[in-house]
Amino acid sequence: EPNGLIADASYFQTFNYPLIKGNKLTVLQEPNSLVLTQSLAKKLYGNSNPMGKILSVFWAGSEVIVTVKGVMKDIPKNTHLKTNFLISFNTIKSWDAFKGQQEPSWNFNNYFTFIKVKENTNINLLRQKIMQSNFEGNNNERHNIEPLEDIHLYSDKPYEAEANGSVTRIKFLSAIAFIILILSWLNYINLSTTKSLERAKEIGIRKVAGAQRLQLILQSLLESIILNSIAIGIAILLTMILLPTYNSFTGTILSLQLSDINAFLPVLSFILFGMLLAGLYPAFLLSSYSPSRALKGKIRASANGLNTRKGLIMAQFLATTVLLVGTIVVTKQIHFLQEQPLGVNLQQIIALNGEMFSKKPDSLLAKDAVTLGEELKKLPFIDVVSTAQTYPGDGYENLSSTVGITYPDGTTDDKNLYYTYPVHSDYFELLDIEFVAGEKFRPTATGLSNKVVINEKFIRDMGISNMEDAIDKTVKFWGQDWVISGVIKNYHHFGLKNTIKPMVIRQGDAYNNLLVKLNKKAASASGFSTAIAQIDAEWNKIFPQSTFNYTFLDKKFQAQYNEDAKFNAVFQIFTILAILIASMGLFGLTSYTCIQRKKEIGIRKVNGATIRQVLSLLNKNFVKWVGIAFVIAVPLSWYAMNKWLEGFAYKTTINWWVFALAGVATITITLITVSWQSFRAATNNPVEALRDE
Repeated sequence: EPNGLIADASYFQTFNYPLIKGNKLTVLQEPNSLVLTQSLAKKLYGNSNPMGKILSVFWAGSEVIVTVKGVMKDIPKNTHLKTNFLISFNTIKSWDAFKGQQEPSWNFNNYFTFIKVKENTNINLLRQKIMQSNFEGNNNERHNIEPLEDIHLYSDKPYEAEANGSVTRIKFLSAIAFIILILSWLNYINLSTTKSLERAKEIGIRKVAGAQRLQLILQSLLESIILNSIAIGIAILLTMILLPTYNSFTGTILSLQLSDINAFLPVLSFILFGMLLAGLYPAFLLSSYSPSRALKGKIRASANGLNTRKGLIMAQFLATTVLLVGTIVVTKQIHFLQEQPLGVNLQQIIALNGEMFSKKPDSLLAKDAVTLGEELKKLPFIDVVSTAQTYPGDGYENLSSTVGITYPDGTTDDKNLYYTYPVHSDYFELLDIEFVAGEKFRPTATGLSNKVVINEKFIRDMGISNMEDAIDKTVKFWGQDWVISGVIKNYHHFGLKNTIKPMVIRQGDAYNNLLVKLNKKAASASGFSTAIAQIDAEWNKIFPQSTFNYTFLDKKFQAQYNEDAKFNAVFQIFTILAILIASMGLFGLTSYTCIQRKKEIGIRKVNGATIRQVLSLLNKNFVKWVGIAFVIAVPLSWYAMNKWLEGFAYKTTINWWVFALAGVATITITLITVSWQSFRAATNNPVEALRDE
């Protein structure tokens, strides 16, 4: 059963997870104590009482016999510390895998330390006191206190309990949602002012009948509020319908909680404020008409009114162009991440689930893992087999790190973090890792040695220019001397959001993952199925107590970009919405313009104007406005997308053609939108327009 945590006795005093059975003060006090979640207890024991039951747990290469001392309610999904069971911290003191980690050192990444402070605690003062009591006189180590609620969105530290979210991504999507809302209000203002000319006679009659201007303004505002309220109701209904689909797509657990006043009231207040602003301009415009001119049909769009509507259309297409550029850049960046050379070949390689493999080279499970590897090498579909503590794309969980490495010249680097992990000597052949100097590990009788292979980044940090000069030199960390056997080309162990790190690959006992490289015979669907069946059969011979699972290395590496791909999909949906809203506004304004210029078009046609000339006459102004919006949008979108790209260590370029493509798309959308109405106006019989003249 996966997703377990080791916790000390104060766990239930620090976190307020309710216990169904057991005493929160003592449930994790004794060694070999186990607390199950309610769902896991139900799964294992049904309706029986699980208290006092004995279970066997495989953890870090050790088989541990534990006793159920408590049952807790299931952990909520909105936490990064998810777990199905807890083992008492005192249990691990006897484990070989954790010997040496009980020393008073801050260099281990296996533990999270949480501090529950009293109310009104001065956090800065607390930070200083912790620094003084634990790190005074130590220039190599630093610490920071981070609020628990900030970890999910604001922490970019390695070794977190799970992959974090991104506050930058949320800010971008919030900004887009805000832009779409503004576009909707601009559309409302534009269409309302256009419609007001058709209501001029109505306003004139009301004024003659004694209506005051304030009454007309309030009536117009009431209409605005009613329309926007209906829109809010429809939006809430659509959100309730579509939210499960959105959660399924993004992997989130969002819910619409209208009863949460603290969350809903600010949003509602902002919407109401926007509704009033959107309704004020049309209201004041309507109420300003002269009753005599209105009743005589002499109300025409003023120059200021036309300029206002032009400005609104320009604002809409400015925002639309920015979103189009953003969509292109985000898509381009995702493609860049997925296609960039990694320095390793992950194709046709699978990792076998090695959670029960032992880290002890002389243990039964470790010997079984070696036996399995030797048996797999005999299969016709397999090229290379190797063990490794971790592999590219596996994250930080199985990757060790250290500071304070001493270089061959005696200097110590106490600033940079170095990553290290043990592998079998065939690891480099399996991943097609290229050596630039030296050689891979030579097999030893025990599989262990003090040999290490380092990457080019490590060499540059050492200040050595000639790679060959590093061979057979000694570096020191963890209190041990390590001899450099070879230098490999830099490769991406993490996704391209991160820079390449200095890596130290050790020759050692590493049974976390059994990596298998399939050959060309397994490239076809039938060949692959046969290969997996053969591997499964060998697995079941040696590990019948464990289910056979495997992971494709290339797919796991690409999975690091899943959140970015989802962000791209949501970005594209928002962009399409913005285009539709802007096009609706442009369509309405085009329709109004064609009606206003109906007689002019009729006269021009009578005088010999062709359909093409009329289309050009009606379309050119709209294209000009959108063109101006595009010119303004270019620097804005360039700045915004450069800010977004700052979150990636390796990024695509924002080429000129990105803006050109967005410009062509914007102009094309404009022409399609306005030409529909323009063509109807250009092909109408001029007699219909002039028969009353």
